Amino acid sequence: MKRLVVASSNAGKIREVSLALSDISDWNVESLPDLPEIEETGTTFLENATLKAVHYSRFIGALTLADDSGLCVDALGGRPGLHSARYAPTTEQRNERLLAELTSLGEGGDRRASFYCAFAVAQAGAVVWTVQTELQGYIATSPKGDFGFGYDPVFVVPDQGTLAEMSLSEKNRISARGQALHRLRSFLQSY
Repeated sequence: MKRLVVASSNAGKIREVSLALSDISDWNVESLPDLPEIEETGTTFLENATLKAVHYSRFIGALTLADDSGLCVDALGGRPGLHSARYAPTTEQRNERLLAELTSLGEGGDRRASFYCAFAVAQAGAVVWTVQTELQGYIATSPKGDFGFGYDPVFVVPDQGTLAEMSLSEKNRISARGQALHRLRSFLQSY
């Protein structure tokens, strides 16, 4: 059995990866053991994903998948961007801050946004595969939906609702991470 270790402590991300790869019988998806963390010093999502994959793969005798993803809002100059996970202390506070900043721009303000996702796979300290994906949409005026995590309740996919209103399988078909997971499946099947 081949091993893929997901370099994340985010249960939502690990669940999405596991679900997306569940029917690939010769791969076992594992969560990251307790290891020394690395500071994300990259200037792009791909640089940060690569830093993490390379770092953690040095400790693990298996392929190591790391991602960096985030929400970029046009009217906020791309914020929260690389700081999406650290935009405020909790998920609720991050969404509240985002909505408040957009409300301060006034009615009819630009609410266009994109979710970006970058995956890097490394083994023994060397990168073996990368991908970058994007999902365009806009920010809702209030959170909606009970599924998903992070910014999902405020990110609207045109004509489909927020990501938090979709089941995990529906979300995985269209989200930036879902697109990256689809490409990861192809990579693992040929690895």
